[in-house]
Amino acid sequence: MKSYNIMKPKLAFFDTRPYDRDLYKEVNKNYDFDITFFKFHLTPENVILTQGFDAVVIFVNDVITADMIDKLVQYGVKLIALRSSGFNNVNLKSALNRITVVRVPAYSPHAIAEHTVALMLTLNRKIHRAYFRTRDSNFTLQGLLGFDMHGKTAGIIGTGRIGRALIGIVKGFGMEVLAYDIYPDESFARKTGFRYTMLDELFSASDIISLNCPLTKETEYIINRDSIARMKRGVMIINTGRGKLIRTTDLIEGLKSGKIGSAGLDVYEEESDFFFEDLSDQVLSDDVLARLLTFNNVIITSHQGFFTREALQNIAGTTMQNISEFFKGKSLTNEICYKCPGAAGT
Repeated sequence: MKSYNIMKPKLAFFDTRPYDRDLYKEVNKNYDFDITFFKFHLTPENVILTQGFDAVVIFVNDVITADMIDKLVQYGVKLIALRSSGFNNVNLKSALNRITVVRVPAYSPHAIAEHTVALMLTLNRKIHRAYFRTRDSNFTLQGLLGFDMHGKTAGIIGTGRIGRALIGIVKGFGMEVLAYDIYPDESFARKTGFRYTMLDELFSASDIISLNCPLTKETEYIINRDSIARMKRGVMIINTGRGKLIRTTDLIEGLKSGKIGSAGLDVYEEESDFFFEDLSDQVLSDDVLARLLTFNNVIITSHQGFFTREALQNIAGTTMQNISEFFKGKSLTNEICYKCPGAAGT
């Protein structure tokens, strides 16, 4: 790895919030990078702002196209550092051999697994509806009937760090677990007490389906009209992975027909213009998202599954370590290659 011998690398952080700025300022005391924070996304319209910077540091809704890669290279940017594990928002094919890309592969699988279970429990026991009722002095139970999770079957799609943490939790509830992964770990399955299966059986046998896989060409819209048709009537679907794992219009049809009993979404396929923003004083312009919000059996959270103190600290620490390794010419622990699963090629 080439060393750039830059005494004080200049970093441009995009899509930052006050908690990001406070945290990275604190962590930067150990590195002394020259940091400029921008609160908005990095886009084709403002990519010119990266002139004079050595690295750009981005989040999940900063979409880096091939044209933007060309500009970054032209402006002398040497590194793209992702403050996330997913990297489908960066055109890695265009970046190949031109600009290095690093990520944070793991920060707190427990944070996202626990949020997944929070969505399950809230939907099952109608906690969100009960909360608003009792605030209005309505203490009736009609419409709040749930089910015992003990003995039910959870279908877990993706058994990486998050999927494994989730399996441990739902096994604690006494649930049966079916799992699907293109790289099954049979040793872990035997040790933990669950079974890998094909998607057809997982769809047809699961009472709750959780998406914990990366977004790739193979997993894009893995939940669609055909797969929903194979599911149990009344199935619960949870997505804390990536928005485009679900074709939202098909999900809505499943909710309207009753085929899908409930859905918990921490991500949405067109979330980049909405999530992490306060739009409470505006009319919601996305008709599909607006339709989803009309269902009382749907809970949408704004990509907050990762949002714990521990996870944020781990993300910041790994991000800054990735940047330090690059500019010191060290071997990169978390470099992304073009042929990595989930790499963007368009």
